[in-house]
Order: sequence, then C-alpha cells, then structure tokens
Amino acid sequence: MLTALKIKQNLKPGMYADGLGLYLKVRPGNSKSWIFRYRTGGKLRDMGLGPFHTVSLAEAREKAEVCRAIRLKGLDPLEERLKEQQAKTIEAAETITFAKCAETYIATHKAGWKNGKHADQWTATLQTYVYSVFKDKPVAAIDDALVLKVLQPIWKDKTETASRLRGRIERILDWARVMKYRTGDNPARWKGHLDHLLPKRSRVAAVVHHAALPIDETPGFVLLLQREETVVARAFEFCILNATRTNETMGMRWDEFDEKAQLWTVPAARMKASRDHRIPLAKRSQIILAEMKEIRTGDFVFPGKVEGRPLSAMAFLMLLRRLERDDITAHGFRSTFRDWAAERTDFPNEVVEMALAHTISNKVEAAYRRGDLFDKRRQLAEAWAAFCAGTTASKA
Repeated sequence: MLTALKIKQNLKPGMYADGLGLYLKVRPGNSKSWIFRYRTGGKLRDMGLGPFHTVSLAEAREKAEVCRAIRLKGLDPLEERLKEQQAKTIEAAETITFAKCAETYIATHKAGWKNGKHADQWTATLQTYVYSVFKDKPVAAIDDALVLKVLQPIWKDKTETASRLRGRIERILDWARVMKYRTGDNPARWKGHLDHLLPKRSRVAAVVHHAALPIDETPGFVLLLQREETVVARAFEFCILNATRTNETMGMRWDEFDEKAQLWTVPAARMKASRDHRIPLAKRSQIILAEMKEIRTGDFVFPGKVEGRPLSAMAFLMLLRRLERDDITAHGFRSTFRDWAAERTDFPNEVVEMALAHTISNKVEAAYRRGDLFDKRRQLAEAWAAFCAGTTASKA
C-alpha cells in the first residue's frame, strides 16, 4: 500500500499500486494522478480519479471504493460516469432559456458584424416579436408551433421584418444545437420546412427596389450637384461616378487612395462581399479628390461636421430633400448605372458586375474569373463619367 510520505517523494515514472485496483500514475516531470484499473469484457480499462495535488490519498481510496461497488453490480464505472455527465448536460439544456441563448449568441457574434447597430437590431426584433411568445421557455422546447406563432401574425404585413426574424431565430437555435442545448431539426429553417407552411415572400409582399433616376435624367442631376458647393454634394457625385454604396463612399479615407495610380481601394471591412474592392478613378473623380485635398482636415476624404468623423449616414437623404428629390435614393444610382451600361454601351456584363462589386453566385464562373478586369473597368468609368457630364459615352 502507498503512504502519503512515499507519494511525496520524487518517484520514477510508472504505476504504483495501492491495492484493489487503485494506482498512482507518475509521469515524466513527477506529475502524479490517480487511476482506477479494472478489467471488463476481457479488456483492461483505466479510469482517472483526479490529480494528486487535488485528490488526497484518502479521497482517492474513497473514489476507488465507489468504483468497486459499481463493479459489484455488474456495471462499468466509466460508462456510468459518462451517463451521469450526459444527464447533467440534459438537465442544463432543459433549464437554459431561449432568451439566454439569444443573449449569448449576440454577445459572441457582434464583434464580427460590420455594422455596430446589428446587435441592437437583433435585440429589438426579438424583444418586439419573440419574447412575448417564448422568451423564458427552455431552448430545447422551441418547436414548429411556437415559431409559427411568432411569424404568422407578421408574415403578410411585415414580410421583410418577419423574414429577417426567422433567420435570426434559426441561427440562435442552430447555435444552441451545437452547444448541445437542444437536439433534432431546426423548426425555424426555411428550405424543406417553413417553405411548406408559409407562403413565399414574393407572394405576400412585392419586392421594393431603391428608387432610381431614369438614365436620361442623370446628367441634369449631376449638374445640379456640381452647382452645390458643399462636401456632401462632392461626396454624392463621387458616389454616383463610382457606382459605390453610400457607406463605402462616406467612409473613404485618404490612405485608401493611391494618387499615383489614381486608384481607390475600398477595404474588405466596408464591403458587402467582405473583400477588398479596387476602383479605377475617372478624371472627374480625380478632380473631386483634388478639390477635397485642398480642404483636407483629417483622415476622411469627405469629413462631416463633427471633427474626426465622416459625413452622417443621413447626409445624402437630407441633400435630396433639400433638392426636392424625395423620389430617388443615393443607392438607386447603382441601378441607373447598371441600366445605362446594359442599354447604352457594349461593355460585357462581367465588367459591369465587377464594377458594382457583385458577388458571383456561380462557383464555376467565379473560379475562372480570377482577375478584376481593371483596365476594362477604367474605360467603363470614363465612359460613365462622360455620360454623367452630358457628353457622348464611348462604346466598349
């Protein structure tokens, strides 16, 4: 039998028996742990009982005694411990609520979301539509009936909100399944499930596109902007000329601009497709940047009224209201550009799609299209700028 004094000695690596299946295992470096060794089904099994620095000799003997009692019942101590652990996991899963899972999911993922407002939007929609139905219910108990109870009342009148909400519920429940808080299929999944229980979005709500200016009215609108001697007007024209999204233009920094190459690289963090986007700048865009450089006050190309901050997200909307053009949107000019390129030029579709930084859904096509067609896009940018200036756009 082992003694406390002997155990404290610097023993050689190996197994030291205390009797009746209890062993002290010594590893290189003199780390020590307790092992209960037994044979079942003709196979030798070792069950760890804890490290020596935590479990004393007396405690190890008590644990070994419990294991021997289990063996006398014809059971396997390792399997019984696993069952006990699984039972505790199930018990925890039966008590953790959907709200707790949602809170943890949002806290875990919000650092990776581009827009800092997303976490607030997630929380707000869950509080408004979900929590009155199953906030405090165990996440393991969320089923088809509960999900439908949330979605059906708003599916027709608030289709876009309902669709986003469904996706958020689905992600939270998927997370809970991975965390082993629930099992089985996800009751919020769309394909092969809710698509059989709810009508398609297109059937209950028409798709609302961003209001776009007709092609032939574009030069006149651009001229109107050029008459405005404001930073927001220069930013708006720059946004139109480069067919970019509002946040991409407003967030532009001087270190993204390569003056020598007349190239603007929008970083992946500000792109919808999460990858860098190189934009060849037409001469008119270059002139705008030269004007902005003369009044540079900080890191942002188009500074807002607050020092060290870019233009407000509402700046373009307010400008349109002042110009009495509530019928169009800044984002809609991307559609105008797309229509112009298709109807008035011979530029290939892939060049236009690349200029718009659209993601290629066809994986085969994406694999073959390695470059970004930069030289052709520079020709496209100059042609679009010429059209916006009221001159004839050149063909591809």
